[in-house]
Amino acid sequence: MDIHEHQAKQLLKQYDIPTPTGKPAFSVDEALQVAKDLPGPVYVVKAQIHAGGRGKAGGVKVVKDLNALKSAADEILGKKLVTHQTGPQGKLVQRLYIEDGCEISSEFYFSMVVDRASSRVSVIASTEGGMDIEKVAEETPEKILSFNIDPTIGFQPFHSRLIANSLQLEGQSFKQAGQFFSQLYKLFTEKDASLLEINPLVLTANNNLIALDAKMSFDNNALYRHPEILSLRDETEEDPAEIIASKFDLAYIKLDGTIGCLVNGAGLAMATMDIIKLKGSSPANFLDVGGSATKEKVTEAFKIILSDKAVEGILVNIFGGIMRCDIIAAGVVAAAKALSLSKPLVVRLAGTNVEEGKKILNDSGLKITPADDLDDAAVKIVSAVKESA
Repeated sequence: MDIHEHQAKQLLKQYDIPTPTGKPAFSVDEALQVAKDLPGPVYVVKAQIHAGGRGKAGGVKVVKDLNALKSAADEILGKKLVTHQTGPQGKLVQRLYIEDGCEISSEFYFSMVVDRASSRVSVIASTEGGMDIEKVAEETPEKILSFNIDPTIGFQPFHSRLIANSLQLEGQSFKQAGQFFSQLYKLFTEKDASLLEINPLVLTANNNLIALDAKMSFDNNALYRHPEILSLRDETEEDPAEIIASKFDLAYIKLDGTIGCLVNGAGLAMATMDIIKLKGSSPANFLDVGGSATKEKVTEAFKIILSDKAVEGILVNIFGGIMRCDIIAAGVVAAAKALSLSKPLVVRLAGTNVEEGKKILNDSGLKITPADDLDDAAVKIVSAVKESA
């Protein structure tokens, strides 16, 4: 789950991480009122969306008086920002963050992320702040410090010194680094974050470290432990279909293809998407119904898939272990009838109660194309979509 910058900064402040003073605003008038309560005379108007690259898209403006702030707020609020992370459809700006200006001496990059390969927290730091870290990695990889933290010992003073030396900190900022970075690690681990990115992390004219920007994401599987984090969820930033899917305990992610996928198991879902690409088409979604799907759950999954107007055909790929093939088959038939499905539908079943499942499909009277294996299923759905075009 992602949160907004202003929410991330509130969390940073709870862990004594310095950030510029600021407050969110949901209207131009509210933005003006927030600015009047700030020291000034320089203010920063920031669009609040769940995507990076806001500055390049015109979503961050530095102003020097209230009239300019009003104009900037009016220009950004209600605008669709298109960044490299939003896709061409962009994201509508529904809230702003009004922040006090900061006199910057240097800009750095800093992040913590869960490294799935090592099952550790990975730290990334660079002197090239304000830039996309991917670009830095491609053009000047020698300017990036990266290391993993052993969870058995946690974050230690030598880790802070390693980061401070890499960022060429001296004097007050070098001393500050000890608490600054250890508190970031404490926040990351205590709140079950999956990403904490500060870009830029700045050094002020007074040689102090300040988190000028903040981006945070959290492990959805751990949110039950953190109601205070879950309360920060902004559903207006999420795909409506993904919100509905979460209410039915379905793992759904919209993609850009034309073939809808209904699969049980994340690994099988990934393999299904891969083979669709291999056969010359593209998946429209990732959808994992899990191992305890009911007929009603499968029907809802079909509704979600068909809510995507780009879908031209559906591939159901079920390997029944805990999940029974007859239950999936009954759900497929019920969904196809309830939704008057007219688009090509290919179903591959294997595993528990597979023969019962196939019989349900065969006796349904519906136009359902059976498949013997995954390769056969992919070939048939790609071919059927092309023929129906």
